[in-house]
Amino acid sequence: QVHLVESGGGLVPPGGSLRLSCALSGSISSFNAMAWYRQAPGKQREEVARLSIDDSPVYFSPAWGRFTIARDGAKNTLFLQMNRLRPEDTAVYYCSTGLLLGRDYTPKNWGQGTQVTVSS
Repeated sequence: QVHLVESGGGLVPPGGSLRLSCALSGSISSFNAMAWYRQAPGKQREEVARLSIDDSPVYFSPAWGRFTIARDGAKNTLFLQMNRLRPEDTAVYYCSTGLLLGRDYTPKNWGQGTQVTVSS
């Protein structure tokens, strides 16, 4: 089992930046990829960015050109640097660990989420 704890969310004006962190503990050898998702009110949870164990990132449309996913060398902290934030980025952001087979990622563990609000 992997335990995930997100932090770094908050209120930021449009155009601002935030850096989310996700601290991992537990059985960190049980997954080969990590990802950030978000869920806005009334919407489905969507994947934002993904990072395989060899540090190959994949970005999805909300993140293109604005967000960067990275981890520390020991694999026990995952980051999401978010720049040029927009009001539509307002959501609860979740990190996950899971299994990547080809292009298919299956999340297995989730954090509790951190709220990001973009508003003036």
